[in-house]
Amino acid sequence: MIEGSRIRLKTWQQAAVAMGSAVGALLDPRRADLIAALGETTGKPAFEKVLQRMKSCPEGRAVLLERPRVVSANVGHAWDLPENTFGAAYARFMGSRNFSPDDRPPVRFMDTDELAYVTMRAREVHDFWHTLFDLPTNLIGETALKVIEFEQMGLPMCLLSVVGGTARFSGKQRKLFYQHYFPWAIRAGMQSTDLMCVYYERHFHEDLEDVRRKLQIVPAPIVP
Repeated sequence: MIEGSRIRLKTWQQAAVAMGSAVGALLDPRRADLIAALGETTGKPAFEKVLQRMKSCPEGRAVLLERPRVVSANVGHAWDLPENTFGAAYARFMGSRNFSPDDRPPVRFMDTDELAYVTMRAREVHDFWHTLFDLPTNLIGETALKVIEFEQMGLPMCLLSVVGGTARFSGKQRKLFYQHYFPWAIRAGMQSTDLMCVYYERHFHEDLEDVRRKLQIVPAPIVP
């Protein structure tokens, strides 16, 4: 069961929440709650497809069966793993930014427990993807990751985030993004394995580069 009180919305209510969340998120991209609401109210068909793909994959089925949560109590051991491992790389990513895995907003607008879990899982593996793709958390890095997330999940919110992110770029950032990050992100999102079907926590102890090879992940380009 996903924590938090879920709310059933009629179609017109979903549209109203989606519109309000989109406007609010564009005005203040730091509002994670608005971005989450936008993802939920516009993303149900996409999350249903992700759920079906997870059910058809052995590792995805294990995730759905055990429903691991990316919270401090479950991933804290990553800080104690050898330096070369995926888990240690994730710990460095989180620690260097003073991020907490416990800060994700709850799922509120999904109809079933299964869809609510898939939605929360997509939210919680975001920092795993940052680590594996070696993307920073600045505007360019987040926008590039949204391209990959759209390729992987087809969420309208990801596409809207890319549009909103590029609109806030300076001229120099826009040139950098479209010359280097955007074409890489398109290729990276398409060639990677189905990343929502990965039980990441089971790979914490493995070498980071081995995990990347296994998942067919190409890290972000080193830009001069």
